[in-house]
Amino acid sequence: MTRHLDFERLHNFRDLGGYCTSDGRTVRWGRLYRSDSLAKLQGADWDRFLALGIRTVIDLRYPWEIEAKGRVPDAEGFRYLNLSVEHRPYDQAEIDPVLDPWRFLADRYAEVALDGAEELRQALEAIADESGPQVFHCASGKDRTGLLAALVLSLLGVDEDTIAADFALTELATDRLIADWRAANPGRALNWPGYGRAPEEVIRLFLTDLTDTYGSVHDYAVKHVGVDDALIERLRARLLD
Repeated sequence: MTRHLDFERLHNFRDLGGYCTSDGRTVRWGRLYRSDSLAKLQGADWDRFLALGIRTVIDLRYPWEIEAKGRVPDAEGFRYLNLSVEHRPYDQAEIDPVLDPWRFLADRYAEVALDGAEELRQALEAIADESGPQVFHCASGKDRTGLLAALVLSLLGVDEDTIAADFALTELATDRLIADWRAANPGRALNWPGYGRAPEEVIRLFLTDLTDTYGSVHDYAVKHVGVDDALIERLRARLLD
């Protein structure tokens, strides 16, 4: 099976299938995808996307991002959810280069985990309850998308090393993400040299922080997000072989 799906305008569209869990099961291929912004879909890319049979699109961006950049095109049978998980916007292009970049990002993820509990719960419920293939995305498919992917995989029983490796696959798209930013921001300086990067350390710091605060990622989901064991079992039943 293919993890990275090739599109002309999308740079970070991946299948979350194939990962093994602690109880010996495997995440099903072709059920759950993660991506950068689907507003870029058109032409042959749109046809390729439709061929995947995706029924639900979960857009994790702010409403103002959607207003400015657009959203996935409409199609018959689509369910579209805008669940803006981030509540404290910041501009990654302007991150102070003297800061520890990975600690800075992990701290922003912690804010999303704290502030976006309601939206994260709704996203998990949608993933657990939809029978067809689904995709969730943000702008670059890196931070908000990476956080939700880590949460889903953790609740499925995938180990941290695998979650970190999946997160870091965005590094393969970094150059194209930077090129997109420069094209969209002519004449503006990209001040942070880590823009578009996704090293494993970021998600490992974030998962460690959740464990230190709540006891485990599972306990974070239960105590703060409001997930219950029934929802976790639905996720596992739908996504695991």
